[in-house]
Amino acid sequence: MTMLWVWSCVFWCCVSLVHSGKVLVFPVDGSHWVNMRVIIEELHSRGHQVTVIRHTNSWYIKETSPFYTSIRVNLKNDSKNIVAAFVSKNIEIKRGRNPAWLRFLQEIEYFPQFLEFHKITCTTLERIFENQELMQMLKNTNYDLILTDPATPGGAILAHYLKLPLVFNVRFTTYGEGHFIIAPSPLSYIPVGIEFSDKMSFFQRVINVLIFYFNQHSLEKMITPHYQDFMKKYFGQDVDFYSMFQAADLWLMRVDFVFEFPRPTMPNVVYMGGFQCKPAKPLPDLLEEFVQSSGEHGFIIMSLGTLIADLPADLAEEIAAAFAELPQKVIWRYKGSRPSTLGNNTLLVDWLPQNDLLGHPHIQLFVSHGGTNGIYEAIYHGVPVVGIPIVFDQADNLSKLRVRGVARTVEISDLDRTNFQEAIQDVLNDPSYRMNMQRLSRLHRDQPMRPLDTALFWIEFVMRHKGAAHLRTESYKLPWYSYHSVDVIVFLLAAAVLLLFSIFGFLWFCFRLCVQRKQKCE
Repeated sequence: MTMLWVWSCVFWCCVSLVHSGKVLVFPVDGSHWVNMRVIIEELHSRGHQVTVIRHTNSWYIKETSPFYTSIRVNLKNDSKNIVAAFVSKNIEIKRGRNPAWLRFLQEIEYFPQFLEFHKITCTTLERIFENQELMQMLKNTNYDLILTDPATPGGAILAHYLKLPLVFNVRFTTYGEGHFIIAPSPLSYIPVGIEFSDKMSFFQRVINVLIFYFNQHSLEKMITPHYQDFMKKYFGQDVDFYSMFQAADLWLMRVDFVFEFPRPTMPNVVYMGGFQCKPAKPLPDLLEEFVQSSGEHGFIIMSLGTLIADLPADLAEEIAAAFAELPQKVIWRYKGSRPSTLGNNTLLVDWLPQNDLLGHPHIQLFVSHGGTNGIYEAIYHGVPVVGIPIVFDQADNLSKLRVRGVARTVEISDLDRTNFQEAIQDVLNDPSYRMNMQRLSRLHRDQPMRPLDTALFWIEFVMRHKGAAHLRTESYKLPWYSYHSVDVIVFLLAAAVLLLFSIFGFLWFCFRLCVQRKQKCE
């Protein structure tokens, strides 16, 4: 029996070695790296070799790791400062007392600064492609696939050049929410990230259509020029930049329809929303002691994500003052100066184990900026939310939670101690918020496989079969007029018009013939 067990272990070790693959990762730094790292660690645990491309001074991506080897691109990445400046400016704009239309124009005016990300990506690609030794090494390594976050197009471009299968870890691409590139997306009931639900009024649908086409045009004009010279140099004139996204073999969507509105999808889209969530682990002694001191009132945590470590001083004072009047204990991730209004019930920390705190039995409420990772952790653990949206998709994420009755939102332009505390008290005292969130949690957890296991199965599927072309539609190769059947409609209209003219001509001919015969008879 012992020998049988030993030989079984040897067999499975051999199988694992035979099926281990080589994965090249082209990540996006910052909060996006947090969830990419989860997949990388799981790939490593299954015996796969992972290589990560990183910048010299990457924000979160470490040069050495037990889970991957790294390729360093000698380029100073200033993305952290760019994001910090962008977020600060957005807070300033939103807190201004200007009319909504003026705030919108200010945001549009400032947005091109954020496009520095694409300049960094393009420069990164140039450094990689110009390094002949590195490019030869990438070719000789015989990677099984490239795994990338398409918020920037670097991974898609590299995969196209190396002719490797391409897997996206995706919610948003360079051109917006991922589904709009790969799947049919009727604008009649699919909002484009403007806090509408899937039940839009007529005028909301008008706004939805206008904003969709405005965004598409703006992104095309602002983003594509960054890559035009590079694309022409390495791919010629015939390669379409947009189609590189559509050619991906597999789309691992960080989406769960417990959270998202139902919509059409495609065979090569795999849903793994909440894949980073896991059961809570014990808290560090200091935090556990603080949490236990909350007694029957429980505790609240507040974190505005990796991008927002501090706030304007007067805003922090208002938040601290609201917390000070609560009977609950509060753990607040905050790196700014200590507010003078901070109460004895509030603990400021530079970092907090968010998942473990959300899974603690005494947790009452999560104050969040509305980032995707935090929202799914709140859903997983069944914790209601008070949201303070600031940038990007945060307001839209929180609007989806509001529709489901699990969250309140406080706009940063209106936030003061009174309305912030009112929102907190409402969510704490109305049991429907917690009941609705716990229902979402049950739905989210009721799956045949963990989302992370589903993602890994499909990544390994692509490795085994050298791609997933049989799941990928070829519609992206069609010109727009063929995709929307405009040519067919024009043909049918022309045929109908021709038929009508033929019938009219025939009837006119018959009429003339009858008239002529009548005249002859007379």
